[in-house]
Formats: sequence, structure tokens, C-alpha cells
Amino acid sequence: MLVVLVSVVTLIGCRRPAEDIGERGGFPVLHISDCLPDITLVDQHGRNVSLASLRGTPVLFDFIYTNCPGPCLLLTAQMKQIANRLGPKLGTEARIVSITVDPEHDHPAQLLEYASKQGADVSGWLFLTGTPQQIDDEMARFNVIRQREPDGTVDHVLEFFLVDANGNALLQYLGQKADPGRVASDVERTAAREPVTGGDSGN
Repeated sequence: MLVVLVSVVTLIGCRRPAEDIGERGGFPVLHISDCLPDITLVDQHGRNVSLASLRGTPVLFDFIYTNCPGPCLLLTAQMKQIANRLGPKLGTEARIVSITVDPEHDHPAQLLEYASKQGADVSGWLFLTGTPQQIDDEMARFNVIRQREPDGTVDHVLEFFLVDANGNALLQYLGQKADPGRVASDVERTAAREPVTGGDSGN
């Protein structure tokens, strides 16, 4: 089972009880800092990307690493389902950003190989790396941290986040519980400046 295979890093506040998560697989994020700061990372094609330049459209953020033995592949597959549901809106009305939690290993070449193998090297989906300090600083804005086990393996972050066009995190999803259709609907509603609240609301 997925929950047996992974260690989940520290999250925003306390973990919500399962009954509070709802069918969407997520819940509102409160008291979080700007998630699109003027930090320049590097994408899978070796291009510099300022997170601040992503303002103007909603962004789905997740955190993966390319040597992950399985959970990251499942999360990426789930994000791919969301990308497929967004269709041509991805890259024009919304973006997906996958940030490595293993920047010491994951350089552009590794990210491009990973994205290509997963069918995720598509317009509007960025796989980003940077210095360990840059990654730590960005993750801190979501109140998650990078951790390694004593054997050197990297802990997984199974949660992902919807950030609005102004850089404010709106919803936090539990990866294994989030419904791709509902997440895509949340993204579309955010792009249309319609409210999203988590739980069971939405279409």
C-alpha cells in the first residue's frame, strides 16, 4: 500500500482528519506566504524560470524526485491526468510546476529524462531544480521540508497545492485521495476568478 511505502514530510499545521478532506481530496490552505517569489530556478530544458514570472495564471505545485522508487511516479501520473483534463488550457490559462526535492542529484538532464518517460514534457508543465537552499526556501513557503532517512533516501511529499494567479496557496490536496477531475475543475474555476473552497464543493 502507498501509505506503507512512504514517509510524508511535515505539513501545514496539523493533518486534517479523513472525514474533513471530502471527495475532492483536499482542503483550504490558511496562513501561508507568497508562493511565487522572485526566485529563479532552472527547468528541464536548462532554461532559467523566475517563479514570479508565473503570476497571472493558477499553478499546481508538486514535489518529486527522479530516483523515487514509486510514489513520485504515481503522483506524476495523477498530475498527468489533471493535465489531460485541462487540455489546451495548460500553458495558457494554468500551469503545473514539479519541483525536485533532490536538487543534489536532479539537474535538468535528469528532470527531462523523467518528464519524457512519464509523458509529462508538455507545454505548461515545468520540472524545476535549483540550489538546495533555493529549494528549501520555496518549500518553506508551503510549510513542507526536505528530509532524508539515515540510509540517504529522500522522504516523499505526497501533497500538492493549488496556487492562484497572485501567488496565494488556495488548496492543499492529499495526492492519493485527490480526484483529477475535481482538481482540474478547481484549476479552471481559479483561472476564471471563481471561488474554490475545498471539501465537497465544485463540480
